[in-house]
Amino acid sequence: MKKIIAIVLLFWIQFNFGQSQNTTTNYYFIRHAEKADSSKNPDLSEKGLERAQEWQLLFSELSFDAIYSTDFNRTIQTIKPISAKQNKNFTLYNPKTIDIETFKKETLGKTILIVGHSNTIPNMVNQIINQNKYKDIEDSIFGNLYIVTITGNQIHSQLLHVK
Repeated sequence: MKKIIAIVLLFWIQFNFGQSQNTTTNYYFIRHAEKADSSKNPDLSEKGLERAQEWQLLFSELSFDAIYSTDFNRTIQTIKPISAKQNKNFTLYNPKTIDIETFKKETLGKTILIVGHSNTIPNMVNQIINQNKYKDIEDSIFGNLYIVTITGNQIHSQLLHVK
């Protein structure tokens, strides 16, 4: 049921904000799925691989113009089912060095998916919306979906808790 509500919300946002004469940019941010262990660069656990498939199903009706991932096994493995299903390559980014204003210009008018980490995703969302609205994600939380829609000078953001 939560997945259905989330999908309906995703389409509602794209439809309503996409009707403006201004250019609309849609960002979808997720944290990597559950990792196998606490090593420096772990793979996803079995539960994490299942969640990666669930993200792919959730986003199956959206068409991303670009997909971004940090260069870690867990983020790449989270994004792979989505990029494979949409036949899209993903771009690696470094959250420590990314220039948000340049990123916003490069992605203007597009629908973008970004996968990162418990601290980098809320921070990047905050930079995109020019607010300090979202806090780091708790270690046990892997189902946060941040949606940011920018139309002209209007910026709307929301946080959905998926499963």
